[in-house]
Amino acid sequence: QVQLVESGGGLVQPGGSLKLSCVTSGFTLDYYAMGWFRQAPGKEREGVSCITADGTDTRFTDSVKGRFTISKDNLKKTVYLQMNSLKPEDTGVYYCTTVFCGDGWDTFDYPDWGQGTQVTVSS
Repeated sequence: QVQLVESGGGLVQPGGSLKLSCVTSGFTLDYYAMGWFRQAPGKEREGVSCITADGTDTRFTDSVKGRFTISKDNLKKTVYLQMNSLKPEDTGVYYCTTVFCGDGWDTFDYPDWGQGTQVTVSS
């Protein structure tokens, strides 16, 4: 059974940083691409970033390019999202899931989701 547990969210001032973690279980992370999505209040969930199974390719939505990085540690079974230079518009609940990290990766429906972690960027 796939389990995904996100953590690391919190309240941060604009310009600050957070590092999100997603601990995985029920599957072998080595063989799976992973992605991060977020959902702001009153908005649809949107793809933020993904990383291929072997970690050689990453993708980012335009609004976070140059500010966010994604990584995965297969031994720790954990996926990370490092978020720097945070802006109020980054506020939302962040989720991780297994994805197809290719063209259109953020348009597909994925079956497994964790509970998410809340990120609030506010002064």
